[in-house]
Amino acid sequence: MITLVEDLQAPKNSMGEFVNVSIRVLNYMRDMINKETHFSDYIICSSTIAGTKKTIRPFHQNLFIREPDIFLREYNELSKIFNYLKGGQRVFEKNQYDIVDKVIYTIQQSIGIGLDLLVEPNSSRKHVGNRFEELIRIILQTIAIPMKKVILNIPYDTDEGVKYYKCETDVVISPYKNVKSNAKDIDPDEIVISLKTTTKDRMPKIFIDKLLMERFLGHPVRILGISQNDIQRKDDTKEPKISYTFVSNLFMVYTKFLTELEGYYYLDVPKVAKQAPFNNYIFPFSKLILNDIWGFLYS
Repeated sequence: MITLVEDLQAPKNSMGEFVNVSIRVLNYMRDMINKETHFSDYIICSSTIAGTKKTIRPFHQNLFIREPDIFLREYNELSKIFNYLKGGQRVFEKNQYDIVDKVIYTIQQSIGIGLDLLVEPNSSRKHVGNRFEELIRIILQTIAIPMKKVILNIPYDTDEGVKYYKCETDVVISPYKNVKSNAKDIDPDEIVISLKTTTKDRMPKIFIDKLLMERFLGHPVRILGISQNDIQRKDDTKEPKISYTFVSNLFMVYTKFLTELEGYYYLDVPKVAKQAPFNNYIFPFSKLILNDIWGFLYS
């Protein structure tokens, strides 16, 4: 078996691979964590071994499943939900929405926590982002939604002739058997999904890409966003604290005066986004998977 650090840095190709590495991290946490700080709804843990202290990213105490046995049981329920979706079920109970949010949040957050404990920060950020994109793509594949990555080539004139700006999409989902979007066009019936672990410093690009695509193509382009969370650890001289990175005013200005996204979905919805007017545009990830995505594609 490969080491945990190798497992965390290796690309994932199935939900089973994500579940296995999550369980390894949860067991590792249980052995290594020796201090906890509670801050609002979040917990920040640290590990001090041989005089070396490492503090992990904050996790939401109502979303993160710390016990491996409970996590595995809930994942088995999630697998049933995925099968229901493939079978055409579209009505679910609240506890099933909760299972989706908790299990997917725990998987992604455990990846980050494991990397915090075992890998230097710059490398950790890269792998957290890669695993997040892989996780969302695998979920879409698991529930049988056609998808692929598309790079739209946008030409522009220069003194050296025509050059191309490559407008990359993270993933395009489709109501058709095969995705129709390509390097020259985004099909109006398909949806571009922007995947960002956090909107910190990245929010403007989502809105700008939508405007750019629509201006170039001459027709509406539907874009929605998915993020893990907008919260981070804030180091303090006495105790670590948390800071919120969701720029709520900027989100509403872009929405009202630039363009409106199909929706924005979080594994851990920012607290302010649960209030009006933000809750008309920002939702839990479970709402997308169990409800909205089917309406976007097939209604």
